[in-house]
Amino acid sequence: MYSNIRIKPKMVIEHMYERDLVINNRELHYKGIFITNELFSIINRALEEKGYEKREKKTEEIVAQTGKRTFIELRPYKVKTNYAVLMIKMKITLDNITETVETIREEKRKFQQGDVSIIFDSWMLTSYEGKWVMKPWVYFLKGIINKYVYTFPLEKSFRRELVADTAYIYAQIKRLLNTYKVETGKVVREEDVRRKIEEEMRKEIEERE
Repeated sequence: MYSNIRIKPKMVIEHMYERDLVINNRELHYKGIFITNELFSIINRALEEKGYEKREKKTEEIVAQTGKRTFIELRPYKVKTNYAVLMIKMKITLDNITETVETIREEKRKFQQGDVSIIFDSWMLTSYEGKWVMKPWVYFLKGIINKYVYTFPLEKSFRRELVADTAYIYAQIKRLLNTYKVETGKVVREEDVRRKIEEEMRKEIEERE
């Protein structure tokens, strides 16, 4: 069912890195008809376009009277240097899912119907210990300074890249889900969605700094 997500072998051991939460609990919700394979295809393609390695952390599926419930946690990552990694944790829940047939442009098509919820947590993982020339006390001091006093330019650019990547993936998913809506009065442009989400994410980060 989820063969469109191609998972590569785990290469990043998260507990070996310092974790900096850049995007916290950004939610995307949708209720209505959709096609599951198309949803996961767009996720897979957006991650590939931004250079992320796909990794599936957890999958659960329950069948109830109200429909099927599926939970998938993805943790795609992008290695920037030997000491810095970008990771986007995506918790995807498809709830109360049933099958339905709808007539679109005079053609009957099979859809899934239910609730879609996707929660994004985006992390920058750093391990200055990965720089073999760095002495332990320098590694410790740089970690403290970078976290509490001053963000080094390279790390700041990585954070901005992570925000932009998350906004792009969010916008791609939202654009797809919007195409399923019966109401077609107003077209939401992908670039408008991405710009709005990126601005909101940047504002949240600035408020915490």
